[in-house]
Amino acid sequence: MTTLTSPPLSNLLTQLFEDAKTSSAVLAQLSTNTPPEERTRLMTSKTEYREMYSRMKEFHLAVSPATGTLLYMLARTSKARSIVEFGTSFGISTLHLAAALRDNGGGRVISTEFETSKIARAQANVEAAGLADLVEIRAGDALQTLSSDLPQTIDLVLLDGAKSLYPQVLALLEPRLRHGAMIVADNADWSPEYLSRVRTVGNGYLSVPFGDDVEVSLKL
Repeated sequence: MTTLTSPPLSNLLTQLFEDAKTSSAVLAQLSTNTPPEERTRLMTSKTEYREMYSRMKEFHLAVSPATGTLLYMLARTSKARSIVEFGTSFGISTLHLAAALRDNGGGRVISTEFETSKIARAQANVEAAGLADLVEIRAGDALQTLSSDLPQTIDLVLLDGAKSLYPQVLALLEPRLRHGAMIVADNADWSPEYLSRVRTVGNGYLSVPFGDDVEVSLKL
């Protein structure tokens, strides 16, 4: 048994994924009222992301169960100790990453989220899972919260916040990525600039898609 597959975390994740499924269905229904071109503009905007995500503060916007398991597996197999997450939301991905750290013997997940109501719920979930000692959630815009006070080396990164900021967040973290560090970008298809960066030979990454909309990259 692992921390991920044992109570209290296993029971908590079952409930959170059920809640996220319901949340996603409601959001999908609401999105039918938004023209595709407007949705694309908002998803790729570098200036309106805070307003857009504030309007969605009641929605989980969570990784899939498969992606959550992938995160746990990558963190375990890489023996990660220092993990950075862009986009906490309600903490589903944070829980998978922290569980891996627990089973690796310790470490720290630095996560960042600008919606205060989401931070409160994520912190409550982390505490309910008994993983609070492994998690630091920073409040504010990631371009500020991840610009300083980072570990000397970073073993794994999850990008799951505003898609338009993926290239900028990666640039902030890149100097501290160790060789062999893993970068997982959820909904990466919304950031062509990011995909070009990690897929272009000579930029220092080996990168492949996972599932429908996740990009998994290795820092060479």
